[in-house]
Amino acid sequence: MKKTPLLNVALSRLIASLGHGDMVVIGDAGLPVPPGVELIDLALTHGVPDFVSTLKIVLSEMQVESHVLAKEIFDKQPTALTTLDVLNEEGALGRRDLLSHEQFKVLSRQARAIVRTGECQPYCNIVLVAGVTF
Repeated sequence: MKKTPLLNVALSRLIASLGHGDMVVIGDAGLPVPPGVELIDLALTHGVPDFVSTLKIVLSEMQVESHVLAKEIFDKQPTALTTLDVLNEEGALGRRDLLSHEQFKVLSRQARAIVRTGECQPYCNIVLVAGVTF
């Protein structure tokens, strides 16, 4: 049995297979998944699992070099933004880049996988770019 917090087999496999620069998207329940991009669907119902809990568990195993958010998140101010700002200040998310939501969806076509949560707050989506531990 694993000792780390992440128990989901598909997420563990994904993170273990990442190379430097690979991208993983954690998205809300409404984020479209482009054809050809793996979907790891965790959504059970409205708000379960939530975006922040999913992000924190992924960060417990993934080395992140940078992250991308849609600029619109700052207009809507979902509650998750507070946590994103704290994690960013702590250095857990690396450099922050901003794109329009439309550009974000185009970038998601290059992701190794999209992790769908049950989050139903607007723009609770993030691209995590894998770093290296050395």
